[in-house]
Amino acid sequence: MPESVMVFSPSPQLTVTIEQVGDEEEIHLHAGGQGVWVARMIKSLGVRVVLCSAFGDETGRVVRNLILDEGLEVGAIDVAARNGAYVHDRRDGTRNEIAQAPGQPLSRHDQDELYNVALAEGLRAEVAMLAGVADPQVLPPDVYRRLAGDLRRNGTKVVADLSGDYLTAVLEGGVDVLKVSHEEVLRDGRATEETIPGLVAAMHRLREEGAGAVVLSRAEHPALVLIDDEVLQVELPRLEPADHRGAGDSMTAGVAAMLARGRELEEAVRTGAAAGALNVTRHGLGTGRADVIAQFTTRVALTPLPGASAAAPPPAEQRGGHTSPEQLAEKVKRS
Repeated sequence: MPESVMVFSPSPQLTVTIEQVGDEEEIHLHAGGQGVWVARMIKSLGVRVVLCSAFGDETGRVVRNLILDEGLEVGAIDVAARNGAYVHDRRDGTRNEIAQAPGQPLSRHDQDELYNVALAEGLRAEVAMLAGVADPQVLPPDVYRRLAGDLRRNGTKVVADLSGDYLTAVLEGGVDVLKVSHEEVLRDGRATEETIPGLVAAMHRLREEGAGAVVLSRAEHPALVLIDDEVLQVELPRLEPADHRGAGDSMTAGVAAMLARGRELEEAVRTGAAAGALNVTRHGLGTGRADVIAQFTTRVALTPLPGASAAAPPPAEQRGGHTSPEQLAEKVKRS
């Protein structure tokens, strides 16, 4: 179905936030988690989105109703496993976590049911966005490898925003666009230093491992984009943040939404950057107005990064890193 995105979000969370408004305390309940925030922004941009998730126990029932109340479409399965939840206190103006309950693992049967729902919805969509899980015990990484591969082999573009073992798995399946943060590539050991050359080298390695294009966010610094063999820097006006969280997810959502509309990747990245930048000026995660984002997109520029090509890593065989199946087969043949 044109102009639609499937968001794979295995186990959304219930978020409880305590706010101080004047002399009164307010308690807000929302559906949360990366997939929900991405789906919310995609819907704000006027693109149809289907959130494929599992819901179980008390938290699951509440989360599902909150998602439906937002007008989001859901490809849902009912499970016994509990969805996660957390409570944040913002009464002093900062976000303090006071309680967190992790999600529970999905059974093998429930994993299969969720996979089938996501595959069916993904094949109906132009783009599939694969979001992570807050609790690694919920779902094994190999599910992401299989899903990415099955979708791409059948014509659906795949966008992923993952880290750790989940990133490794989805790269094996292959992705059209990978969004990752500089903190994640450093934490995962994919970059050895927090410098432009070090991060660019990591981006090239990610592409070698299975990413068609790489978008690397850098907190308050300009994001970097690897398209073909060119590294671009994302330049946009500076804004004072109200809440730093959610910028990366909104950026991913903008990229996925524009790709679903058939736009070129450069335009998709510019829209994603605008959505991410504007989201930090708001307190709601994954929120924004399409008309404001469209206007702000005109102020976003992609400029070539000087000297970036020199930071590209040598071939995998020379540095002892990732070796493709074809390279391995050639080695065996030569030996």
